Amino acid sequence: MAFPSFELSPPPPPSSQVEENTTTSVIIKQENASNSTKTSKNYNLLLAINYAFLFVGSVSSTLIFKFYFIHKGSSRWVSTWVQSAGFPLLLLPVFLPYYLFKCTRRRPFSGFSSKLLLLSMAVGVFLGVNNFLFSWGNSYLPVSTASLLLSSQLAFNLILSVIIVKQKITFMNLNCVILLTLSSVLLALSSSHDKPQGLTRGKYMVGFFSTLGAGFLFALYLPVMEKIYRKVYCYSMVVEMQLVMEMTATVFATAGMAADGGFSDMKVESARVFDKGPVEYWCTIAGNLVLWQFCFMGTAGMVFLTTSLTGGICMTALMAMNVVGGVAVYGDELGGVKAVSTVLCVWGFCSYLYGMYMKNKNQKQSSHQSSTIQMEEVSIAHTAS
Repeated sequence: MAFPSFELSPPPPPSSQVEENTTTSVIIKQENASNSTKTSKNYNLLLAINYAFLFVGSVSSTLIFKFYFIHKGSSRWVSTWVQSAGFPLLLLPVFLPYYLFKCTRRRPFSGFSSKLLLLSMAVGVFLGVNNFLFSWGNSYLPVSTASLLLSSQLAFNLILSVIIVKQKITFMNLNCVILLTLSSVLLALSSSHDKPQGLTRGKYMVGFFSTLGAGFLFALYLPVMEKIYRKVYCYSMVVEMQLVMEMTATVFATAGMAADGGFSDMKVESARVFDKGPVEYWCTIAGNLVLWQFCFMGTAGMVFLTTSLTGGICMTALMAMNVVGGVAVYGDELGGVKAVSTVLCVWGFCSYLYGMYMKNKNQKQSSHQSSTIQMEEVSIAHTAS
């Protein structure tokens, strides 16, 4: 026989307890608002640091990459290897905060599952292939064609982001993608005279499909990483994943270097081929190792903190800065087409930033209004008691 159950409501608390509970509730809400503001400041600081890494890494690595080829460096495997072999630098932010500075209670790689490790290694191989295709294509194609093909990555990125991470297409991001793509196309057309000597049709086709493949793979890499990062709960894990990915990409590149004689090519290039001498050759290699890590870590941080589309837009927008850097460092000619391209690039990027600013501002206003309403309700309940 089943007996009916009754839930007994607790007796109403005395008025003094109601006042105490109400006051406590108000204090808790104020503390939550303070913590939210503090978290927002930390987020903005981390975002600024990662974009600084991306800016410095992307522009500087492009310039030093060009310096390598200008002064008769030509090894495709060397230019592939330097893009990932600087991974030991990532050991510093992974281990120093816990073991030396004692500023975190989280041990390195804690919560790093075997599944996440395998995913990181798989993406590392993916990155190694992408780096190789990028170097292979740039070694064969004229600057104009390579720039034109790489500009397609942003359109690929938008399409793949819609499919993989359900990115919503808005006027803001579509307008930015169109403007930045037009900017890249104009930039490529302005460099149509930069055709390497002795370029055969066979080499041209190899370079064409290699560069197109590199653009597509990078566009795929961004939304795939965004989806993986949704399973990651802190920025430290992003750095740890990046360390594993770069190590794996380096193993891939080192195997290729060993099989194709890339290490002997480095010795020959430094001693006989590079026209600036061995010291500047190894300084160029070291600079590449450091700056490519800045670039990739900045990209990973942007994807984790924002979206894959924002990361792709920031990368493409920096093409304008590469133009300015080429003019400032190498004395490249800044013609009318390049100037228009740079203006379109800045216009598209600024319009996207403004749209993001207005979106965040509206979200903060909505959150503030909701918090104000809750505080008023608490105040009314306190008065009524």
